[in-house]
Amino acid sequence: MRAALRFLTFPLVLAGLGIGPASSQQMNPAPGYQQPPAVITAPAPPPQRAAPPASSKNFTPQEIIDAGHGFFGTVSRGLATVVEKATAQWGQPNGYILGEEASGAFVGGLRYGEGTLYTKNAGDLRVYWQGPTVGFDWGGDGARTMMLVYNLPATEAVYQRFAGIDGSAYFIGGFGMTALTANNVVMVPIRSGVGMRLGANIGYLKFTPAATWNPF
Repeated sequence: MRAALRFLTFPLVLAGLGIGPASSQQMNPAPGYQQPPAVITAPAPPPQRAAPPASSKNFTPQEIIDAGHGFFGTVSRGLATVVEKATAQWGQPNGYILGEEASGAFVGGLRYGEGTLYTKNAGDLRVYWQGPTVGFDWGGDGARTMMLVYNLPATEAVYQRFAGIDGSAYFIGGFGMTALTANNVVMVPIRSGVGMRLGANIGYLKFTPAATWNPF
């Protein structure tokens, strides 16, 4: 009986001795072995939103020339030169008027016109203008007119009297340019049409929301 127990116990002891070294070899790494560093993956940053393009309320010279091309029916070197001169002197306008007018003078004269004021951020507005001129000039004309508008705080601010700036007349290639001002707003009419007003004149243009024959 005791011999049988010893016979059964001996293999169990050998098995236990065999398991111990195997487990020890699995838990203890071999000499010179280096554990690879743990890799930590950072979360991906949120996608960057593209910045919106910078908006501008002013018109570039090219935009003015393009508008003149559609309005006058052609782009001439004279128009481009006049627009460049106005831009160099007063900067980029924040509005412009496209319209038609008729005028006549013999020492004294009258001018009437109508058109639309265009802006980038304040909408469009129908406008009418009329005014007297006095000076050493003569002639008559019916013309398509583009007026560059500078420093306009609101579309309704166009409804006022603009007096001529002395010495601002300029003419090249069939296009004439003068300048008027009122309360820091500058109006630069660019005209092309039948006939030309000659000489220098002093006067004003009164802009109104409705047509009127009264130039005063």
